[in-house]
Formats: sequence, structure tokens, C-alpha cells
Amino acid sequence: MTTLTGTGHLIRLALRLDRVKLPIWVLALTALTATTASAFEGLYDTVAEREAFAATITTNPAFTALLGPIFDPTTTGGLTAWRIGSIFGVLGGLMGHQTVVRHTRLEEETGRLEMVGAGVVGRHATLAAALCTAWGAGALTGLASTAALIGLGQPVAGSVAFGAGLTGIVAMFAAVGAAAAQLTTTGRAANGIAGGVVGTAFLLRAAGDAMGDGGSAWPSWVSPIGWYQQLRPFADERWWVLGLMLAFTVVAAAGAHAMAVRRDIDAGMLPTRSGPAVADDGLRSPLALAWRLQRGMLLGWVGALAVWSAVIGSLAASVGDVFAADGNEQLAQIIEALGGAENIVDTYLSLVFAIVGLATAVYAMQAALRLRTEETALRAEPLLATRVRRTAWVGSHLTFALLGPALLLVVSGAAMGLVHGLRTGDPATEIVRLAASALTQLPATWVLAGIALALFGLAPRMTTAVWGVLVAYLLIGQLGPVLQLDQWVLNLSPFTHVPALPMADLTWTPLLWLAAIAAALMAAGIAGARRRDIG
Repeated sequence: MTTLTGTGHLIRLALRLDRVKLPIWVLALTALTATTASAFEGLYDTVAEREAFAATITTNPAFTALLGPIFDPTTTGGLTAWRIGSIFGVLGGLMGHQTVVRHTRLEEETGRLEMVGAGVVGRHATLAAALCTAWGAGALTGLASTAALIGLGQPVAGSVAFGAGLTGIVAMFAAVGAAAAQLTTTGRAANGIAGGVVGTAFLLRAAGDAMGDGGSAWPSWVSPIGWYQQLRPFADERWWVLGLMLAFTVVAAAGAHAMAVRRDIDAGMLPTRSGPAVADDGLRSPLALAWRLQRGMLLGWVGALAVWSAVIGSLAASVGDVFAADGNEQLAQIIEALGGAENIVDTYLSLVFAIVGLATAVYAMQAALRLRTEETALRAEPLLATRVRRTAWVGSHLTFALLGPALLLVVSGAAMGLVHGLRTGDPATEIVRLAASALTQLPATWVLAGIALALFGLAPRMTTAVWGVLVAYLLIGQLGPVLQLDQWVLNLSPFTHVPALPMADLTWTPLLWLAAIAAALMAAGIAGARRRDIG
């Protein structure tokens, strides 16, 4: 038996377990590629129109920091690579590291990996199978995106570079996830470390692109996400950048394998502290236990969102400069389609808050799905064997799905308002105004938490379907207005009904309806959890 014996069987097992999640990732990223290219093809028919649009965008550091520089605006493919390149850097990173952590550290945390290891399975087989699964999914996504671009008439070389870069992003962060899984003893911590690497890579790219004059400064070159854009699809492709991606992937994966043989099963490379023999009084309630389980994720989200919002807030004041330039009619049309152009800075902030709302919904879903994690890890059953009632147990985690998003939205709005206010000279007013604006997203985030809880209570095996719902809302929100989809399609997303503050006026009726829908979904989830078998 070799150290890789059983890898093929474990790959098939991973594909079966991920038969819903991975197809969602592949289809969502491919659809985002195709719809974005189609949107640009319809908006800008001629090279002159595309160049005028790019000339307007590249003069503003806010757009450059958010989306990166436009290396070649003469083709629709070049604009597509610019528009979704940085987004794909983040999404591909999440896809890669979460896939690997799910099939390594999470399996080890639940004890299933120990049983698998008792069979005819080599020492490196589990990690190799997880990496091969993630890399294969990344390759399939890259191939599908390449085929979509070629099918839309884009140059073959640029389409191949775009797909190869996406594959490289998934491969690199899958290796990062493999390394993170060796450091900690829990899947949450491993995902947190790998997610922190993704966030740092994005910030480095944003800083490097904002600092660059006609290109990118050195911070972009130390960011794996920056490499994806420096590959320059549709703009005299730099194929050698793929070598950087390959080298990074090989080093990170080799490091993960080296660490894997130097630790025990169920242990991590980082030291862990032993807890006290007897819990203090503060832990003797379901809510206190939920706080203990949820606090790490909540505090991580608060820190990351505060930093990101401060960066976005620092760029807000310069957005209006774009519309002061000549030849910006095309961009004005896009902003008009996305919500109006009366106040450009407030329009920009309202668009940012729509993204913050989606990000906060991810936290709300994670907080609600913690119930399913506790159930599948067999920790819920012994807890419910005590005097703890099911409604109290569900309610303790639901508290974080309800109040956690509120905290995140306030922190995001306040951080954005503080930095933006310091630039405009009135930080106190901006903090209050933008924090209140951000809070209008709260009922929509509750709807996602409600869907997650309803699936947990009524169809626990289908809880992962809520991520597909989130992707659908993401596509509707980001591309629906540009693609001029029918209003009934846009209405499917709860975020469509949120007043676009601070640009628009506050209207309570849609917010109350969203809150009522969320309450109904949560009530159904609690009722289902009370009646079904746990475990």
C-alpha cells in the first residue's frame, strides 16, 4: 500500500457528497461570465463606445481599486475580464478553500475521517483526494467559462487565458485551504484562516491597482488575485503568469502534505488550550453556549467588514469626479439603470450597500446553519437529552442569525460613514446617515436566514440548497437591471424590494413585508425542528 492508496475512491466519495454544491459553483460562475459578456455586447456595439467608456472609468481610483485597471477596452472580452476578474478572484478563492476544508478538516472534526483511515487508505490519500476534487471543479469551471466566451464570439486566446486564470485561482486557494486545514482543529477556524488569505489578497490587489499609474503597483504582484488580472486576458496575454500560479499551488500543497505527516489525527499544528474542567455560570444556558460557538465567526465578520467598508468609504467622495468628465454618457446610462443618477455619490453608496446586504446575508445563513452543523457532528443530541428544550436550542442560534446581521450592517455603515465623513468634513452626520442606510438591508438578510432555518427544520438534507438561492439573488441583483430582465424576475430577490438608501427615500411597507416573510419562514423552521428526529 502506498501513501496515495484509495485516492480514487475518496474522490468519488467527495463528488457524491458535493453533487449539489459543486455544480452550483460551476454553473453560477459560468452564467456570470456569459451574462456579463452578453451585457457588454449589447451596451457597447462599437470600439469607439467601449474606449469612451473605459476612458471614463480609468480616470477614477474608486473603480480601479474595486475592479482593477482596464487593460484593453477594444473587445467585449477585455471589458468582461475587467468587470468580473476581481469578483472571480474572491469567488474562486472561496470555492477552492471551502471544498478542500470540507473534505479534510470537517470530516476529521466529525470523526468520519478516522473511520475512513482505518481502512485501506494511504496517509496522503484524503488530502490528495480533496485537492483533486477542488482542482477538477476549478478546471471544469475554467473550461465552461472559456467555451461560453468563445461561443459569444470572443478571441480564443483571451478566452483560454480567462478560463485558465480562473482555474489557477481555484487551484491556488484550494492549496491554501489544504494548508489551513493542517493548522487548526476545526473546520470553522480553517475556513477563517483561508478566508482571511483571500481577503488580504483582494485588499493588496485593490491597493496596488489604486497606487498604479496606468498599470499596477507592487502590492498587486504579491496578491494571487492580482496575478489573475495581470494575466491580462484579451490584452496581449501574459502566459508566464500561469507559472506563478502553478508554483504557488505546488508550494502550498507540498507544505500542506508536509504538515499532514507531522501531526496526529484530530490535532492541528497550532497549539490548542484545554478548557476548564467545570464550566462557569456564564455557560450554563443555551444562549451562552451559542455565543461561545458563534462568537469567533461573528467577530471575524465584524473585523473584515469594518476594514472593507472603511476602504470603500474612502473612495466614495471621488466617484462624482467621473461624471464631471466629458464623454461619460454610457456610464451614466448604467448608473441610471441601476438606480438613478441624481446624486452620484449616494447612488454609489446605495450600490455598495446592496453588496453589503448580500455579504451580511451570508453570515446570517451561516449562523442559522450552525444548527445543522451541531446536529451532523452529533453534539446536538446529547445536549437535547438534558433539560434544554428544542425551541430554546434553535432560538439561541437564531438570535445570532437575527441580531448578528444588524450588528454587521451598523458596523459597515458606521465605518463607511466615518471615513467618508472625514473627507467631506462632517463625520458625525455621515456615520448616523450611512449606518441607518445600511440597516435597511436587514429584513432581506433575515429572509435568507429564514430560508436556511426552514430547510433545517423541514428538509435538513436540503440545507445546502440555500446557497443556490443566494447565488440566484446575487445574479439577479448584480446583472438583472443591466440585462433588463422582466420585473417579475427581479421581484424574486428580496433585495430588489429594499429602498436604495441613501439615494432613495425610506419606505416601510416593503421592509415590513420582508420581515413578515422572514418570520413565517423561521416559524416554519422552528415547528419542523420540534417535530422531526434529531441526529
